Amino acid sequence: MHGSPSGSTAADTSAADPGAGSVDALHVREADTARPGRRTGGGTRREQILREASRLFADHGFHGVGVDEIGAAVGISGPALYRHFAGKDAMLTELLVGISVRLRDGGERRVEEAAATGRSPAEALDALIAGHIDFALDDRALITLHDRELDRLPERDRKEVRRLQRQYVELWVEVVGRVHPELTERYARGAVHAVFGLLNSTPHLSARPGALPDRAGTAALLHRMARAALTSAAEERDAPDGDGS
Repeated sequence: MHGSPSGSTAADTSAADPGAGSVDALHVREADTARPGRRTGGGTRREQILREASRLFADHGFHGVGVDEIGAAVGISGPALYRHFAGKDAMLTELLVGISVRLRDGGERRVEEAAATGRSPAEALDALIAGHIDFALDDRALITLHDRELDRLPERDRKEVRRLQRQYVELWVEVVGRVHPELTERYARGAVHAVFGLLNSTPHLSARPGALPDRAGTAALLHRMARAALTSAAEERDAPDGDGS
């Protein structure tokens, strides 16, 4: 998510099928989600469908995947998916709006917990970085999906994703500013976007066995690099407006 928590810099252009996955429709579906669902070891059927849809969309593209393939991945028929979602567009909307909500809410919770337990701003920043690394390592398909498919969302849903992302960015900017008060706000914001670009490079990491550290080692490496990037940014000084340097 760079430029945004997903790493995308896509412009807000119009998208197809404005009704199938709109925020209003999403809110209606959330009432259904709140009821106890059929659970398996991998979560509710709805959660399984979203997880497999995310993986398939990332691997083959939104238009390269049909409902029959998504159904087969979770052990049900394609038509049975319509008991859970109105269609692929609704799945895409829920995935991209959902991860944006999760990142923002998770970030706010970490910062609030740090303040409530008397931890320092640096510890709050470490908590933000750790939470984002968990996302970047465990939900790589959603990073790919955001970068490729955000413009397919209806306009109001795309704007909602952007609104949530801005709130998440500004949460980071505020915490970075406390840790590095020498940074101007715009430098802090630029540094945060750069760190998102670093952390969200995970879809490009080698999948070859043994080529990289294990998950814990990769998480620790990303954490050190993120902190180093922010510290390095703090060594710079903001140039006056209009100065091209």
